[in-house]
Amino acid sequence: MGGNTIATPATRVPAASLAQSRAARELGLKRGEFELAVRLGRVRTVPAHDGGRRRVAREEIERLRDTAGFPDSLREHVRAVGTTEGAGLMDITTARFTRLARAGMLTPVRFYLNRYRAVVWLYLAEELREFAAAEVNAPLMTGRAPDRMRARLDAGIDLRPRNWRSRHAGHLLGQSADAWERAAAVASLLDPVTVLELVKCPYERGYLSKLRPESTGHGAPDSPSARITERIMTADDPHEISWLRASLLLSLAEARRLRPAPRPNAGTPVAAHQEAPAPTTYSNGVAPPEPDVAPTEGATRTGEQRPAEAEPPRPSRGMLGWLRRRGAGA
Repeated sequence: MGGNTIATPATRVPAASLAQSRAARELGLKRGEFELAVRLGRVRTVPAHDGGRRRVAREEIERLRDTAGFPDSLREHVRAVGTTEGAGLMDITTARFTRLARAGMLTPVRFYLNRYRAVVWLYLAEELREFAAAEVNAPLMTGRAPDRMRARLDAGIDLRPRNWRSRHAGHLLGQSADAWERAAAVASLLDPVTVLELVKCPYERGYLSKLRPESTGHGAPDSPSARITERIMTADDPHEISWLRASLLLSLAEARRLRPAPRPNAGTPVAAHQEAPAPTTYSNGVAPPEPDVAPTEGATRTGEQRPAEAEPPRPSRGMLGWLRRRGAGA
């Protein structure tokens, strides 16, 4: 489950580490499987000595090889399926599966564009099985959808991009080594105009751009495919944007206390991966809002258990896991 994602940044780089391509071969994973395993925290990475792409410690490879059922168990943990296969796993129609996903009950773990540039969403097979097995979700599997849920779906609401971004944000924040990198991760999910409004200093904007996480690219820059991908990766929901704006301001305040953004002829800046104390603000600060959908009393998203009575909004899985880790370290 996304809430169990392990993505804490390492404080040191072990002497023996492997490039990600080599680590994937040693673990018997295809490229896509390995990338997903890293995103889910199934394979933990460490910063590279030269500041390049993150690497995998030799001891991490050995840890995974020692797990029961390796390598089949690892592959099953990262098995991603589309709508048709997912509906089969849950024993429901593809139409019902799509409506559950659009309503925010099933969170995508990946996406790609097919040859017609249509977005294809993928979901973790183990999460779908858990959702279907949860008794509290039984009404959603066979019964009539709640009126409020149907009304919003009929109005064209689709929470799949927003839920994917929340999961993606949890991964980015978990990989960040200090407050400047956290700020860059948050800024990468906002449109450039909003970043310009919030970050007045051009040196700070340049530094955030330099630290910007590697993009999940589809197609050449400025191509139709790249523009579609950019739209998916940029927040467009007012509540989501509000949370990201607040998070960016909090991260910037923390980053400025750590060190100023590098300036021309200002001397050698502190290394971007310098470890900083975890900010306590996040454990008590603004929480990302839950999608504004009330499917049914006691229902859960992707197997997440909730009591029947009403609860206050909760962060989504990817972000929730990161917030819990930050709170534990505060």
